[in-house]
Amino acid sequence: MFTGLIDDVGTVERVLDTPAGRELTIACRYEDLAPGESIAINGACLTVRECAPRRFTVAAIVTTLDRTTVANWTAGTRVNLERSLRASDRLGGHIVQGHVDGVGRVRGTARRDDAWLIDIEVPEDIAELLVPHGAIAVDGVSLTVNEILGRDALQVSIIEYTLSHTNIGVLKPGDRVQLEADVVGKYVRRLVAPYTGSLS
Repeated sequence: MFTGLIDDVGTVERVLDTPAGRELTIACRYEDLAPGESIAINGACLTVRECAPRRFTVAAIVTTLDRTTVANWTAGTRVNLERSLRASDRLGGHIVQGHVDGVGRVRGTARRDDAWLIDIEVPEDIAELLVPHGAIAVDGVSLTVNEILGRDALQVSIIEYTLSHTNIGVLKPGDRVQLEADVVGKYVRRLVAPYTGSLS
């Protein structure tokens, strides 16, 4: 489990196709990772396979590649990193599982006074879980839904600290982002599905 508060921005150093999946070696600031540890990379929870000071390797299997942007990462890609939550940690963002629900696309960006606004097209099954001022994870970053833009898009408003400590500030129109909807909304949808005829 994660909070969507980014610990570090790492850099993909190497990408290999192996029997374990798409293997990624990532440079980071961490000195004490352990094999088997969970880490969220742009919001996708992956397992550390090998590690050394300031470097670790993970592998993404086909089901992960199907629902994320991992397949497009190459050497030099900068990625948001978050280590898993300890029971004693503050929950400063929102509950993030590291289970990417789908991929969105940046529709536009704009500066408004001291805020950086990003409009993102989202898949229908994620859009129906959105509420104004609710939570969403975008590339692993816990953000607040600033506005719902019709049936298939949302807007988030980014503060300067987030721009300085994540890779969100480099997003531009057309970029694809990993999205995780608020887990509370998912459970509510499942619970009411028998009464709305939408159980699948």
